[in-house]
Amino acid sequence: MTRPYVLLSCAMSIDGYIDDATDARLLLSNDADVDRVDAVRAGCDAILVGAHTIRRDNPRLLVRSADRRADRAARGLPPSPTKVTAAAEKARVRLGDRATVIDAGDPVDLGTVLADLASRGVGRLMVEGGSSMHTRFLTAGLADEALLVVAPFFVGDSRAPRFVGDGAFPWHAGHRATLAEVRQIGDVVLIRYALSDRFGTG
Repeated sequence: MTRPYVLLSCAMSIDGYIDDATDARLLLSNDADVDRVDAVRAGCDAILVGAHTIRRDNPRLLVRSADRRADRAARGLPPSPTKVTAAAEKARVRLGDRATVIDAGDPVDLGTVLADLASRGVGRLMVEGGSSMHTRFLTAGLADEALLVVAPFFVGDSRAPRFVGDGAFPWHAGHRATLAEVRQIGDVVLIRYALSDRFGTG
């Protein structure tokens, strides 16, 4: 299957939570890391998030930096990557023409999604969550790299969502992922893993 290069991006607490159980959005990153994420977004053709993330956060998924938007425009690209989600009908109504919505079944067939995106010229896809999408891509072996940021605190509430849910992952005690980079960014830590032999080619 021809598919885009897939990178997963996630910020989490020390104990692996990507949010808490309150209605307020939990801030896990800092300004310097937000800028790093913006740079990664600017280098992608599309950004995918799951339906729950759309419902809870209604993320804008835009390139914030005017310089990066201008650089994309100079290369003949739209200012921000195409937005993709996985709940077709509700998302189509909610987002209108602000996002690319692909109907790939229920549950979502990731192979169909990736083949469709590749046919649209998407060569580099950033998956920004949530937990269900990260779990699905990882257990299917469809991620090429993971960019994980760890915030310096604990959530400690099992009602809150974690980075991934239960599943059979290709990486386990007998088959470890390859650590590609560890970097301190202010008070958070970026951990980058190579997850396929395509790592770094996208």
